Amino acid sequence: MTGRGPSEDAFAYHGGALDVARRLYPHAPKPWIDLSTAVNPHPYPLPELPTEAWTRLPEAAALADLEAAAASRYGAKRERAVAGPGSQALIQALARLAPRGTVGVLRPSYTGHSEAFRAASAEVAEVVSLGDLVPFRIAVVVNPNNPDGRVTHLDELLRLHERASRGGGLLIVDEAFADFGDAPSLAPALPSEGIVILRSFGKTYGLAGLRLGFAIASPDMEEKLRKALGPWPVSGPAIAIGTKALADGWVDEMRERLGKEAARLDALLKSNGWRIVGGTRLFRLAANTDAQAAFLRLLAAGILTRPFADAANCLRFGIPAEEAHWLRLEAALRN
Repeated sequence: MTGRGPSEDAFAYHGGALDVARRLYPHAPKPWIDLSTAVNPHPYPLPELPTEAWTRLPEAAALADLEAAAASRYGAKRERAVAGPGSQALIQALARLAPRGTVGVLRPSYTGHSEAFRAASAEVAEVVSLGDLVPFRIAVVVNPNNPDGRVTHLDELLRLHERASRGGGLLIVDEAFADFGDAPSLAPALPSEGIVILRSFGKTYGLAGLRLGFAIASPDMEEKLRKALGPWPVSGPAIAIGTKALADGWVDEMRERLGKEAARLDALLKSNGWRIVGGTRLFRLAANTDAQAAFLRLLAAGILTRPFADAANCLRFGIPAEEAHWLRLEAALRN
């Protein structure tokens, strides 16, 4: 295969398109290695769940305990944490609830924000510097950024928020990768109005299929989000698993492990002619003039990475889950 056909456009839309990979490369080695999603490859150990978690509607008290655990983990006030069925669902809700006006999105970034606002009939302007967001009533910043790991400092975000809030605007800060980043979260310094911080449980804890995420929201947005999500925003199993996971020190131990593995991935990529552009402990963005052809060679080897429609010389690599995956990646990169 050469070039990119319509089916391959799915790879550049988001990670995890294994169904497309399997269809295009049915004879690739098995099992497939998915390095495209930037989800922690080492999942949190699932606890045994009481039968009631599956058979009963989630109770308000249990949901409150989950949100309290999230607030404590993220350094926010207890009442500011709002649980939802994944951060993507929260993004979709925010696009419908945000004040009217043109939305400024700092790019390159996660395309889900622009897509959600456009689906909600909002006009979206994608800009390349933080200062370019100042004129917009609604501004979106991913911090640390996906896919290049760019970090925006808290004082810059607070100044941006101050300008937006004067006109009744909204600042959305997507901290999906903050658990394993080095920049401090904005959550402990949450302003009193016009701001929402998004946190991903699934990426951090390697349980993307659980569909659990959180918004740390100022009072005006917190109330709107709760009404939009309804009385049972997340499942009983998600509440039980999330409450336990958020309360222990597993994330802190995982940071050290992922840091070492990210350094190993850097060394592997560099030794095979790639230049590290950026990333976080969960992924590395790497550049190579042969990136498009390398993407197809990796697919043929049963390895899915993440290409980008607007950066043809780059691929994003997640962290391999086990030694066998590391060895297969090394062999495929050298071919």
